[in-house]
Amino acid sequence: MNHPPDSTRPIVIVGGGAGGLELACKLGRQLGPQRVTLVDRQLFHIWKPSLHEVAAGTLDIHQEGLSYEMLAHDNGFVFCYGALTGLDAGQRQVQVAAVHDDNGEELIPARTLGYSELVLSLGSTANHFNVPGAAEHTVSLNQPADAEHFRLRLLKLLTAAELRKSAGGEGKVNVVIIGGGATGVELAAELREASQVHARYGFRRLDAREDVRLTLLEGAERILAPLPEKVSASATALLRERGVDVVTRCRVARITPTQVEDSEGRVFPADVVVWAAGIQAPRLLGELGLPVNRSGQVEVEPTLAVKGVPGVYALGDCAACPQPDGRLVPPRAQAAHQQASYLAARMLRAAKGRALDDKPYAYRDHGSLVSLGTGSSVGNLMGNLFGSAWFVQGLLARTMYVSLHLMHHQAVLGTLRTGVLAFARYLVKRATPLVKLH
Repeated sequence: MNHPPDSTRPIVIVGGGAGGLELACKLGRQLGPQRVTLVDRQLFHIWKPSLHEVAAGTLDIHQEGLSYEMLAHDNGFVFCYGALTGLDAGQRQVQVAAVHDDNGEELIPARTLGYSELVLSLGSTANHFNVPGAAEHTVSLNQPADAEHFRLRLLKLLTAAELRKSAGGEGKVNVVIIGGGATGVELAAELREASQVHARYGFRRLDAREDVRLTLLEGAERILAPLPEKVSASATALLRERGVDVVTRCRVARITPTQVEDSEGRVFPADVVVWAAGIQAPRLLGELGLPVNRSGQVEVEPTLAVKGVPGVYALGDCAACPQPDGRLVPPRAQAAHQQASYLAARMLRAAKGRALDDKPYAYRDHGSLVSLGTGSSVGNLMGNLFGSAWFVQGLLARTMYVSLHLMHHQAVLGTLRTGVLAFARYLVKRATPLVKLH
């Protein structure tokens, strides 16, 4: 039996990423905590496009993180801490796992939440494409914990290299990044910048350019393949100028604890490998009995309603949303932001008792910006907004890139608090090391 919507039950949003959190804030401010609940397995929110900075140590996760409890209090929704484990679409209920501490002691028991409408915003995870050794021997920047794990591992490698060099040995650290999309390119640029700072903070025997070897492997003919060729060429030139070895047309065939091998037999020594070559939706979605495609994304109607499951919606990376030309909406932060605004408008209209139309969500491509360190970015602007693309680079592009992060904070914190926070972080950065050293 399929239960109809119950106005006494809240709208439940699972996943506090960019889209899910913005939706919770927009709805919470209008409907209040009795009507809106956000579920997430983390206690703090980190804007996912900034995880490469966390991994490099140029962004402190403990300063950047925004408490979900704080955001819930300030924006009028309820926060439920825990991971989604089950869905009963007929009864309109979800199951949330118990929460345990590091010693295995249960802190919060498992719970069942009833919902009037459910929104799934679970993001994405790494897709290793069945490459041997990829799952076992690589790090992917899916969650803040992944970025922090990589940062600590890199610090250990740098420390060991410094000790070897002080004893008269060779102090090389080989970092291989697989995937020349935005994540891989941004991480390579940020790591090069961070390695130069590390050389000034305790790793004085290491030569940032010679001893920290960065290799970026991409299977396509160029990095940033979905973007205009001018953007790709500019990013490639900047990376190579900074000592990053960019290797294209490289099909990874096998990964071991010490190296990466490609289909042509080439070998790339690796002390640590980052996998940024593809994403897929969490397997949980298919296990919940929802309709999913080959990438594990939930199949949705143009209105973001899950096909064949009344009262359930999906947005962001985990949703397979068709465009008029048949292609799917790309898994990008701007798409999640737009979808959150679209769903908020529909749900607020329904909450006020107004009839809904069948107007579909329409993706608007405003272009892409790729960070190449604190002083530069490259990208194309406007996308299909005016039917053309404008190439931007340098400080202007970097300023616009930073503004995207601030716009997200503005959506969840408000203008005044975002301004205060930005100014406070500016002051903190001038009173602390430029990289996190512990």
